[in-house]
Amino acid sequence: MKKNKLNDRKRTFLLITIPIVALFFCFNTLPLIKGVIYSFTNFKGYGSYDWVGLRNYKDLFTDSRVGGSYIFTFKLAIAATILTNVLSLLMALGLNSKIKFKSALRGAYFIPNVLGALVVGYIFNYFFTYILPAFGKMIGSKTFSSSMLSNTKLAWIAIVIVCAWQSIAMNTIIYISGLQTVPEDVYEAGAIDGATGWKKFKNLTFPLILPFFSINMVLSVKNFLMVFDQIMALTKGGPAQSTESISYLIYNNGMSGGQFGFQSANAVIFFIVIVVISVAQMTITGKKEEQL
Repeated sequence: MKKNKLNDRKRTFLLITIPIVALFFCFNTLPLIKGVIYSFTNFKGYGSYDWVGLRNYKDLFTDSRVGGSYIFTFKLAIAATILTNVLSLLMALGLNSKIKFKSALRGAYFIPNVLGALVVGYIFNYFFTYILPAFGKMIGSKTFSSSMLSNTKLAWIAIVIVCAWQSIAMNTIIYISGLQTVPEDVYEAGAIDGATGWKKFKNLTFPLILPFFSINMVLSVKNFLMVFDQIMALTKGGPAQSTESISYLIYNNGMSGGQFGFQSANAVIFFIVIVVISVAQMTITGKKEEQL
């Protein structure tokens, strides 16, 4: 009887896992492998193609448009990561304190994360195109009297605002989870030693929530480096390609620009860059956690 039960469990397990593994391979692993293969060709996305070896990879390092997209993406990722984590940590500290309607406020602050990135992008597109310029004209501001999205110097700031606005919700929830793991005894002992205000946060709170800070930093950098939806909804890489992220460049030129092979090589390099940055972040923050 026991053997029959074990055999039934094995069959059930195989019936469940095999389709899942097959779907994962078909929709994740296989496209990844084919993308790597295409990166060594001059495939345009249609028709025949020839093998070109490492030429696509060599051309990446001399293409000014690719270089510009990397510079913009890293600039946006750094600015959005700092802004998101500072604001979300402040909000988490406020929502974790003894205030009324705490649960309702937490739910309200999580709404931006529920909305789709494209929906949020189109809403802010209307705001930056019509509402903010009208307000700028009303107060007599030359800077804000026209759309930020049409200004090569301000468009990236608008994207940072939108990215941060939507990402703050999830980061805040993670920080709140970390703050709730801090024992009250720690604060009581710190109060006896005179730890209040900034000293309390620096010496007690932050070291204890450092693992949650590490998670937020890794996720923020990864997500902002892969920014796509917000750019699609707000600027489509403009004005004058000043807000063209790496993901948008790969999609735009690869799918409709006849550079499928070349952008496949770009995607491979971009994947390696994200992995290296993520591993470096985890290594550095892991060492700091061990020191504490």
